[in-house]
Amino acid sequence: MSEAFDLYVTRPGQAAPEAVATPRTRTQTAGRIEISNLSKSFGLHKALNDVSLTIEPGTVTVILGPSGSGKSTLLRTINHLERVDEGFIQIDGDYVGYRRKGDKLYELKEKAILKQRIHCGYVFQNFNLFPHMTVLDNIIEAPIVHGLLNRKQAIERAYELLDTVGLREKANAWPRHLSGGQQQRIAIARALALNPKVMLFDEPTSALDPELVGEVLDVIKKLAESGVTLVVVTHEIGFARQVADRVVFMVDGAVVETGSASQVLDNPRHQRTRRFLEKVL
Repeated sequence: MSEAFDLYVTRPGQAAPEAVATPRTRTQTAGRIEISNLSKSFGLHKALNDVSLTIEPGTVTVILGPSGSGKSTLLRTINHLERVDEGFIQIDGDYVGYRRKGDKLYELKEKAILKQRIHCGYVFQNFNLFPHMTVLDNIIEAPIVHGLLNRKQAIERAYELLDTVGLREKANAWPRHLSGGQQQRIAIARALALNPKVMLFDEPTSALDPELVGEVLDVIKKLAESGVTLVVVTHEIGFARQVADRVVFMVDGAVVETGSASQVLDNPRHQRTRRFLEKVL
């Protein structure tokens, strides 16, 4: 039986989400994310507490905050890797993980959820490549399984993506023979193989040696001009300053500050944001 809960809307007296930056020179019209009154608990711990955000298509949003602030949980709810307790998420007007009937939301079957995830690529901290497949097979698997491309088309697309991440020569390598930075770049190529509207990055450099961080961030910077909506959880303040259209700062499961990179990083309004930045800058 599908889970059902009452449809949550903006509460009386609650401020509407802040206006956000529009894409700089991008023309993407798909990939708009609307997060409305989202809450999620694990036992007695409230990981997300009434989070509302609107992320415009083609923009880059960087989510910052101390460990345990709910950043990764929020990211996982966007493509329904984590079910929510209250509120809802929509991408281009479609409810993520649920269908609406009257004033209630009912959880979709797993097959329908998997179909939704085609539009929402996810890059994990620890790469999650299939160890029994070559690099090429890792990339072509999903487009073929989902019936988006035949094998020949999938291979052509895979080589295009390998060029994008600078690893064409590794097409026939096994993941165990790659460095951490190379594995993460292949993970990005694999996520892009489904031509998603949205790309989610969960601390993509946290498992890397410091000298490998730059090569992964360079790939994400290139994607920032591609028109895909990017949401990046990271501790890389320099990356946020260079690439983000919008920075979101979270503490204790709540959004305490949001604005342009220059506003949040150089002139934060919230005392908790200032304390965090003093420690990491």
